[in-house]
Amino acid sequence: MKLFIAGLATETNTFSPIPTGGASFEQVMVAHGDATRQPANLFSAPLHVWRRRGEEQQMQVVESLSAFAQPAGPTLRNTYEAYRDEILGDLKAALPVDIALFSMHGAMIAEGYDDCEGDLLKRARALVGPDAVIGLEIDPHSHLTDDMLQSANLVLCYKEYPHTDVPDRAEELFSLALETTRGTIKPVMRDYDCRMTGSYHTPRQPMRAFVDAMMAAEGKDGVLSLSLAHGFPWGDCARVGTRMLAIVDGDDAKAQAIAEAYGRRLWDMREDLRTRYPTIAEALDMAEAEATGPIVLADTADNAGGGAPSDATFFLKQVLARGLRDVAMGIFWDPVVVGMCTEAGEGARMAIRLGGKVGPMSGDPIDLKVTVRKCASGGVQHLGDGAMPLGNIVWLEADGLHLLVNDRRTQAFHPEAFTDLGIDLSAMKIVIVKSSQHFYAGFAPIATRVIYVATPGAITPDFENIVYEKRDGNFWPKVDNPFQ
Repeated sequence: MKLFIAGLATETNTFSPIPTGGASFEQVMVAHGDATRQPANLFSAPLHVWRRRGEEQQMQVVESLSAFAQPAGPTLRNTYEAYRDEILGDLKAALPVDIALFSMHGAMIAEGYDDCEGDLLKRARALVGPDAVIGLEIDPHSHLTDDMLQSANLVLCYKEYPHTDVPDRAEELFSLALETTRGTIKPVMRDYDCRMTGSYHTPRQPMRAFVDAMMAAEGKDGVLSLSLAHGFPWGDCARVGTRMLAIVDGDDAKAQAIAEAYGRRLWDMREDLRTRYPTIAEALDMAEAEATGPIVLADTADNAGGGAPSDATFFLKQVLARGLRDVAMGIFWDPVVVGMCTEAGEGARMAIRLGGKVGPMSGDPIDLKVTVRKCASGGVQHLGDGAMPLGNIVWLEADGLHLLVNDRRTQAFHPEAFTDLGIDLSAMKIVIVKSSQHFYAGFAPIATRVIYVATPGAITPDFENIVYEKRDGNFWPKVDNPFQ
């Protein structure tokens, strides 16, 4: 048997001013057939699983491109087409194949392509023919489209947010693809439009019970897999929104019924899922009132993982106005400041102008006098088993305010981004992280309290007021009952 594996992923925020081109992919990963010989990151981790499983089955494994970029604005047309065509060229050269598995995001939009995943899979299906098995692993923050569902035999979303289960889903996808190839199962996929947009944090109730129920149902009564595609609200396309996906063995009516049943269960939970975050001022009041720290505050709207610049200064401005001390903040993306501070060296005292560089969503630049406490390069932070590079990074201190600044745009995933540079987070009263949810797995265990904050920025969680051009407004919470 022959197994083909490849990956192409980024999450597209169509409201972000930052273009996604070849350099954006090169900063994270562009591997021409050798990603599995490099450390795994969030999107390459499935390829490591698939190669190992394929070789255990004595399959011939053909590995193609793995190209992944930090979320930002739409991908340049020539960049997407070049990567897509490289994968398709490798696939054509590998024919015939029994199984083709792809690690993608599900919310990648390029110039001229609102559904990159569906476009690639449709072309792949035309190459491999009707009998080969195509499997797709995607982020739950995806636009689950007809082209994806009609071109693939199997589509699985990560179940957890934060995404700590990427290798687990890769294991499941391989097993289901192998069973399909052997003829022991005949997967049928059906989805249900929940007519919702939102952010669904799976470690907390009621989402914890929802995910647990999905997992408990799998492997019973013909149910092969259940996925909730949360949707990515900041990607303007006709399909944006939450959808429930059921994969059942050979019974399309049952698959449709199960998808609808779980979709309606999510709908019934909607008021408990409604976002109610405090403002920056309210969150700082709450943090100051706490007797002990660290209190972790999430700067949700300046999350690089959702396409934001990660250089917004709205939070920093209010922290400075209050004269707060024992506060750690990061990660700010400011290559100019990193270059200056690295040149000056550790121990240098200097004036800097931080942040506020990309556009109005970044706020105003802030002038500070800082001490360069640490300069480092080559470090990583982890989300599950995935290692996320930090690039060049500096720790700056300004009167009890501790700032992490780097030259490689990324959200704060894990406390090690701070502690590996020497910052003692246990000594901090407040820790402010530029992240919407992926920080939670690492930071919640060290926090006395976690507060999500409704900050200004590129991915503000004001779902009912996102202005779409490519989809209608018939979704909750924009309307109370979109089913009427």
